Amino acid sequence: MPDNASRRTTVASILAVPLTLTAATTRAEPKGANTMERVEGIGGFFFRAHDPAKLAAWYDTHLGVNPVPTSYDAPSWETKAGTTVFAPFAQDTGYFGKASQAWMINFRVASLDRMAAQLRASGITVEIDAETYPNGRFAQLSDPEGNPIQLWEPRG
Repeated sequence: MPDNASRRTTVASILAVPLTLTAATTRAEPKGANTMERVEGIGGFFFRAHDPAKLAAWYDTHLGVNPVPTSYDAPSWETKAGTTVFAPFAQDTGYFGKASQAWMINFRVASLDRMAAQLRASGITVEIDAETYPNGRFAQLSDPEGNPIQLWEPRG
């Protein structure tokens, strides 16, 4: 995990992203104008794991992320509508942890304090950033395979 000064610098550098995305997705197009087709959200997040079944169970148990259904009749994980930031980072970023880690997922939560307490009660280390940013509060943890996870409690 990067130190708090590095995290603040990185978080501060991407704070404008949600505002930019909101402005871009809500702009009015003139009548009759050709409008660009846009994606409506993320339909899946796919990544390699040493033990996929065990890791899927960990995400289900600790974060409430349902595993992929085994049939089309079973429910998939549903998320609440809200801001999603799509932010490529420089190759040399330390924000995700080790240089070998190519991704980090950020989950929106209703209560960062309650989620952190729940995770800690299960023996999971969670580091809550002491600073509150204009767009909310953040915490960092890792899954059992060392993949970085960020929790975000949006402001307001």
